[in-house]
Amino acid sequence: MPKTLFIGIDISSEENVAQFMDHEGASLRPSLQFRNSQAGLDQLVRAISDLVEEHDAEHLHVGMEATGLYWWHLRESLAAEPLLESLRVDVYVINPSLIKGFKKAYTTLPKTDAVDAWVIADRLRFGRLKPVTENDLLYHPLARLTRFRLTMTQALTKDKNRACQLLFLKCSEYRKTAGRRTFGKASVALFNEFTTEELAHKPLEELLEVILANTNNRFADPQGFANEIKRAARNSYRLSPKMQDSVGVALAMTCENIRYFETQCKKLDKVIGRELEAIPQTLTTVPGIGNVLAAGIIAEVGDVTRFDHEKALAKFAGLTWHRHQSGRFEAEETSLTKAGNHYLRYYLVEAANSLRVHNPEYAAFYARKYDEVPKHQHKRALVLTARKLVRLVYALLSTGQIYREGSKS
Repeated sequence: MPKTLFIGIDISSEENVAQFMDHEGASLRPSLQFRNSQAGLDQLVRAISDLVEEHDAEHLHVGMEATGLYWWHLRESLAAEPLLESLRVDVYVINPSLIKGFKKAYTTLPKTDAVDAWVIADRLRFGRLKPVTENDLLYHPLARLTRFRLTMTQALTKDKNRACQLLFLKCSEYRKTAGRRTFGKASVALFNEFTTEELAHKPLEELLEVILANTNNRFADPQGFANEIKRAARNSYRLSPKMQDSVGVALAMTCENIRYFETQCKKLDKVIGRELEAIPQTLTTVPGIGNVLAAGIIAEVGDVTRFDHEKALAKFAGLTWHRHQSGRFEAEETSLTKAGNHYLRYYLVEAANSLRVHNPEYAAFYARKYDEVPKHQHKRALVLTARKLVRLVYALLSTGQIYREGSKS
């Protein structure tokens, strides 16, 4: 009689489907379809209780894909369910890519919810998965914030790219002249308030008045900037009158979006900083890693003890390279796996980009890797610097020591 039951659950926002399997892979009962609600959970628990009693089971492995956050309530409820407290219950939240890859071994399986749940249960039987622990869940509140911030950052970047295209239509030379000041408050006021023709021929005093009114008199060399903008306007294309109104409206509204996202990011950074204070960590002792970058890394790493070594953490982040070897042949050029946690990879790469500016050790490493190849220098050097950073992150989170320049990393 089996002592262990494997339960695979295909998750969705409204309906879930569960499959029940023994240690030999035999189905123990027909699939169960239940609502993703408290009433549906009660239905699932009753079905599990019946199987536990029938098969004298002592251990439950329950697996579900990490589909958004639709798994959250189910995982928490199963772990704390009174009717199952006499059993050992391990709940697994599995990366969908693992299930997708595993399913490919069954070349003729159709695509249905019941089949997907069966594949999840079968994947549990093969092991080499780690269940979600209470320590892992401690980091989820912070992860919600850092992932949301990444979403806003991506939206901000998208709107800035759109604004740059619209600005090129309105005043083609403006951004080349303004550079990093393009989306500053004074700069935005100039290109939204005046047409290209007006920027080129308005008296300098009027442009200065707009600049000073939007910078609280803290703009470096406002007169020089105004002269540069007038020169850029004179050298720009002239937009057709038919397009001026539509481009102007779209550009003004896009700039409002940019300002909104920037304001929201600042608010969110404060909340992230407060959340980070509750987690013991020393990543912020590294020059170049502030609260946001540290929070993004820590939230995705979670309980660092679940990684046996720094190579496992690098694999989790997708900062490893495919090996291509056959016989005596060994490929020199290999591609990045990118198969891990893309949120963690993003924050590690962003942290590496900051370290190359603020940390002499990492700046030297980046420069060395940059000079090794003739193409894709920045991207390659940045990813390799992020891989080097993984060793430091693992060491600091594992030991709780503060960063000292020159320490092994």
